[in-house]
Amino acid sequence: MSEAVSALSGQTHEGFVTVSEAGLVGMISIRSDLEAKGLAKALKAEGLPVPGPRRIETADGRSIAWMSPDELLLICAHDEAPALTDRLAKALAADHALVVNVSDARAMFTIRGDKADQVVMKLSPADIATLPEGEIRRSRTAQVAAAFWRSGESEISLISFRSVAGYVMGLLEVSAREGSDLF
Repeated sequence: MSEAVSALSGQTHEGFVTVSEAGLVGMISIRSDLEAKGLAKALKAEGLPVPGPRRIETADGRSIAWMSPDELLLICAHDEAPALTDRLAKALAADHALVVNVSDARAMFTIRGDKADQVVMKLSPADIATLPEGEIRRSRTAQVAAAFWRSGESEISLISFRSVAGYVMGLLEVSAREGSDLF
């Protein structure tokens, strides 16, 4: 069995902010009726709520994000994802639900610094300047799908498909270059 490798092996670039590929991150896609009692019970057993529309909630080192009216994304430690996927799939077996470990199909990036929002402003039509903490946006980064949220003070996290991770890192690196800040 080969060892897991993140999309860009933690690549980092320094500019007016720091952009980094986050390394190995566990991600589980949950497709279900988000109002189903079985889903709420299964998530509660894992210490997580069902987030409201466009919300991302964090508890005990895990985050769960509303991705669409019938989809959630659970973010956890990479090595925890297989067992957590199995537990949730078993808990939701009686419901019309799909639970899939998508850790190896996604890449996560962090943008850190006082002007982190400017990097995303250059790349997405979403109004990042008014994005409150705890809200997630699904939009695009240049020409590829992405989701992003304020993950800490002066920090934005961004998720894309792994197949375009190099392209996304290139976009982030160029947008974060020293001297290219907006104001």
